[in-house]
Amino acid sequence: MAREFRSPRAAAHRSDPSPDAQRRALLRGAAAIGIAGAGALCAPPARANDLKTGQPAPPLVLHTLDGRSIATRDLLGQVVIATFWATWCVPCREELPLLSAYAARHAPQGLQVLGFSLDEAQNLPKVRTVAASLSFPVGLLESPWVPAYGRIWRLPVSFVIDRAGRLADNGWDADPPEWTAQRLQRVVGPLLARSS
Repeated sequence: MAREFRSPRAAAHRSDPSPDAQRRALLRGAAAIGIAGAGALCAPPARANDLKTGQPAPPLVLHTLDGRSIATRDLLGQVVIATFWATWCVPCREELPLLSAYAARHAPQGLQVLGFSLDEAQNLPKVRTVAASLSFPVGLLESPWVPAYGRIWRLPVSFVIDRAGRLADNGWDADPPEWTAQRLQRVVGPLLARSS
């Protein structure tokens, strides 16, 4: 099940003083302030960004743990899955091995997965440990706000970009949002079967 951020009041009742818990509480608080400040005139955060499948996907750049920058605009001709996760997200940690195995099997067909971690820099050792087991590059996301994709408020969430650079699957609309073997085959399989 996807992990949705809860209210700052709920976070305050927790006694977990860890940096992860503090970061989650801060993200929740920021979301509550943004929603309260915007009032009822704004759409929910997942819809506010107007992502449209079939339209050009907004650009993303992954700054990898080993210092490279991978831009989706440089991956035209490949199918790209941009996945957002965190070490403290249990559904994410369950999904990552499946996604990694799928990425490794289908890389020869032109599949590229980019892993954006919402962990903070102080959790870099944990992120590196997880990343070492994955077949795709991982980097830390500097902010939960991603231009044109909105605030990453639910984890895991992924977006699929086709070979022509169009958004093929909007993760905000996915129900359930986690990847399964069946969902990968249904969503990504046909894109891999098509040439550019």
